[in-house]
Amino acid sequence: MLFTFAGGSGHLEPLVPLARAAEAAGHTVAFAGRPWMVPRVEALGFLAFPAGSDVGLAPQRRPLATVELEREIRLVGSGFGHRIAGERARDLLPLCAAWQPDVLVCEELDFGAMVVAERLGRPYATVLVIAAGSFIRADVVAEPLGQVRAEHGLPPDSQLAMLSAYLVLSSFPRSYRDPSAPLPPTTHMYCPLVRDSVSNAAPDWLTRLGDAPTVYFTLGTVFNVECGDLFDRVLGGLRDLPINLVVTVGYDIDPTELGPQPANVRIEQYIPQVQLLPHCALVVSHGGSGSVIGTLAHGLPMVLIPMGADHPLNAARCEALGVARVCDPTATSQTVRATVECVLADPSYRQSAQCLRDEIASLPAPEHTVSLLERLAREKRPLFASAAARSGSLPRSS
Repeated sequence: MLFTFAGGSGHLEPLVPLARAAEAAGHTVAFAGRPWMVPRVEALGFLAFPAGSDVGLAPQRRPLATVELEREIRLVGSGFGHRIAGERARDLLPLCAAWQPDVLVCEELDFGAMVVAERLGRPYATVLVIAAGSFIRADVVAEPLGQVRAEHGLPPDSQLAMLSAYLVLSSFPRSYRDPSAPLPPTTHMYCPLVRDSVSNAAPDWLTRLGDAPTVYFTLGTVFNVECGDLFDRVLGGLRDLPINLVVTVGYDIDPTELGPQPANVRIEQYIPQVQLLPHCALVVSHGGSGSVIGTLAHGLPMVLIPMGADHPLNAARCEALGVARVCDPTATSQTVRATVECVLADPSYRQSAQCLRDEIASLPAPEHTVSLLERLAREKRPLFASAAARSGSLPRSS
């Protein structure tokens, strides 16, 4: 099984529990990502191949920019739908010819991998990584992607049917999905949580925090270096509250850059969500899909500060579901502080988040996807799910 992803950590991480389950079932597993992500995949213990270039992906220090959702959506077409898809297809074609995967497992923005699978007649699964579901638009992506498809002798695909041709795997609760972007009939759900007491064990210092509520603040793994002084503003608003504040800044930032902090503030580069979130009362984040769904999987309310990509869509969906309040990325320290105080004081946010948590917990474990992938490799045909299975209540397919 070749697991492929065209972005950074947020595109890789949804694939990891599926790959581990496949490996545990005895299958040979490898990943294909863009070159700068290969060491990160190898650090997880997987075989990794580079495909494509790092142009426009590796994090670079940039000032904070105004969020323009339409611009971000257009960039999906020109970036992932054209240049990145073309580069990925060029490199994945000889890789697949040499490595001979029985099935490809592609995150939903890795259009180039799907083009190669279609050209070679290999079955493939699409793993959803965009939670709200309305970020990839056919009217924006189909035309530039059509040029890549034409280069590989494939016909146009005006409705992006390739994204759901065989099997779609989703770790997002169905009620979270934007109603304007319904799930396709080949969708099967799985729970994103890995219930492993060893890997989920929290560091000692985290278990020794005081009785004050713990608030977690993160800006993810890409927008963390494109945030201007946002770290400073949020820290300035929260560090004097009667809370324990845990901050992660990512591998590209040295925590000492944020200067000395009071005893109730802990700044780290990275802490796995499954270790940290069970100890938290609230999460402040940029609204990336991985951060949002990870938070909801633990039944926690949020304060979201959308900065780009699909963040505005997640922020709007979380507000509509009553699990979060939203701040503008230019918000002052005082505004962030007041918003956090409001969410902590209002139990309705946590109650709504716990409803989503229960929905996520009811989904089948990642191991369920292995039987689907085995069947896909064997039958090489679309695996349609019943309505109950698409809702996550029953792990059935036909």
